[in-house]
Amino acid sequence: MTKHSEYRDEVTIRFAGDSGDGMQLTGTLFTNTSALHGNDLRTLPEFPAEIRAPAGTVPGVSSFQLHFGSKEIMTPGDICEVLVAMNSAALKANLDRLKRGGTIIANSSGFDKKNLNLAKYPEGKNPLTDGSLADYNVIEVDVTKLTKDALADSNLSNKDVERSKNMFVLGLLYWMYDRSLESTINFLDKKFGKKPEIAAANIKVLKAGWNYGETTETFASRQVKVKQASIAPGKYRNITGNDATVLGLVAATKQSGLPLFFGSYPITPASDILHGLSRHKNFGITTFQAEDEIAAISASIGASFGGTLGVTSSSGPGVALKGEALGLAVMLELPLVVINVQRAGPSTGMPTKTEQSDLLQAVYGRNGESPVAVVAPKSPADCFETIFEACRISLEHMIPVMYLSDGYIANGSEPWRYPQVSDLPDIAVKFAPKSKEDEKFLPYKRDERLVRDWAVPGVPGLEHRVGGLEKQDETGNVSYDPANHQKMTDLRRNKRDKIADFIPEQEVDSGNEQGDVLLVGWGGTYGTIRTVAHELRQEGMDVSHAHIRYLSPFPKNLAKLFSGFKHVIVPEINDGQLVRLIRAELEIKATAINKVEGLPFGVEELKSRIHNELEMLNSKENSELELPHGI
Repeated sequence: MTKHSEYRDEVTIRFAGDSGDGMQLTGTLFTNTSALHGNDLRTLPEFPAEIRAPAGTVPGVSSFQLHFGSKEIMTPGDICEVLVAMNSAALKANLDRLKRGGTIIANSSGFDKKNLNLAKYPEGKNPLTDGSLADYNVIEVDVTKLTKDALADSNLSNKDVERSKNMFVLGLLYWMYDRSLESTINFLDKKFGKKPEIAAANIKVLKAGWNYGETTETFASRQVKVKQASIAPGKYRNITGNDATVLGLVAATKQSGLPLFFGSYPITPASDILHGLSRHKNFGITTFQAEDEIAAISASIGASFGGTLGVTSSSGPGVALKGEALGLAVMLELPLVVINVQRAGPSTGMPTKTEQSDLLQAVYGRNGESPVAVVAPKSPADCFETIFEACRISLEHMIPVMYLSDGYIANGSEPWRYPQVSDLPDIAVKFAPKSKEDEKFLPYKRDERLVRDWAVPGVPGLEHRVGGLEKQDETGNVSYDPANHQKMTDLRRNKRDKIADFIPEQEVDSGNEQGDVLLVGWGGTYGTIRTVAHELRQEGMDVSHAHIRYLSPFPKNLAKLFSGFKHVIVPEINDGQLVRLIRAELEIKATAINKVEGLPFGVEELKSRIHNELEMLNSKENSELELPHGI
């Protein structure tokens, strides 16, 4: 049998199955193998909010989408070309993510009467046989049976055999896209080092999946080859946003020369940061799983008071609980980094879905005038630099910094180039010097940046008062004087604002420095907006893109930059928060494009909405020009 290969620049695959089918692991292993192959890529993992939703039901479906290619890849793809459906619920939940004419690889064992009933298909209806999938290329593979056949001579339990079926799918997809098995075999050997029989079984099933693609007539002419991407030289690894955040914190401890204390309470989707940091105690990192959110941030503030880099993490609901303690850190003017991995709200909302709806909470969401700095990464790999920058600002300016990641960035992944330690800047930490015997220590005496020295307890002569009550200027004594309260409020605000003198000015990420349309984003919308801007320029439109990392304070040149464009359009995964800040603080007439579905923008979706907005804006301008004089 002759096999023919097809060469492609890019491919999007979606793995979907019950939450117990190992789709996240399958997608991650395929992603890692593709990264080692040299492809550029982006991923979108999606999983149920329930710890264990009922097996076989649509709410229990877990999926993993991967977009990889030989060219620059900036998004996980709007729709996939191949959908792996491990059961009928997976097909039902994800069919709308597959393009017309795309390929469905269906585990036929997952479409029996029981599974069809659990997925709530009408009685007697089976999508594999009723003609409803006529617009797609359907390949039925009895993955469950073939896995059992491959392990017929093993001593594994039926449960362990069932757990191996995702390796059959992975092996089959490795054959289809000409991927090596080596890295996955090494992973299985390491993961199951203490259970060699489990490792051997999974490897055997993996190879069985590969051989099935190689020898089965069904897959003739279906092997697709995707060449390596052209990327800058250096060493790369595939990395998620949460993992990059962990490594950025490790780098900050080394470059500041300080130990790090991380107080946290587990919450989706931030928990992996706690797990990751707990493995790096050799770098002087202490992790503390507190009994609640308030205890977590309070312990971190105590660590900062003692001369340690204090960090805490949560998602929006937990950050709300941390609000009063965060105000205490503002009052004490101590360094503190608060990581908020945003998810869909309000309340507990949709814990496993992404959103950008905590920006106003980060900037304003505390009692009293309580200014903090706010920064946001634009992609999984950018989390490394952005959390490092959050630590630098916090330590050098003695101020709490809110770091706004989101579920899409945290769980998504992309290739990351290992930085050289020599390329990382030092973080300057300024501790208060020991006071002279005849000199009174003034804990709130400030330098030209309005920053006070960091006075560590236990140093003779540096005794001073701490607490949440208003501080008297310079002395730090409790003060209820109205004029002093006004002065201290102004000082804390101005100190935050002066950070703008020590951050880069805003640049245009792509396109012209001035022109017709500027697309402005922050956080996880980066890849989609950049792709859309590129495609609109190819259509002949004058479109530029600027992505803001520093959200409070804004870069000093932001208003000037915006004024060079006829239209400023701000796409956000919220109900319009950055656009409100731009209108209020910069007095720029910006247009909002918003989405609150727990999902990132698709490229075609955003492009269509931008076309519609520009059509309305231009129509409005033309109608105003046509009004009679004096009206």
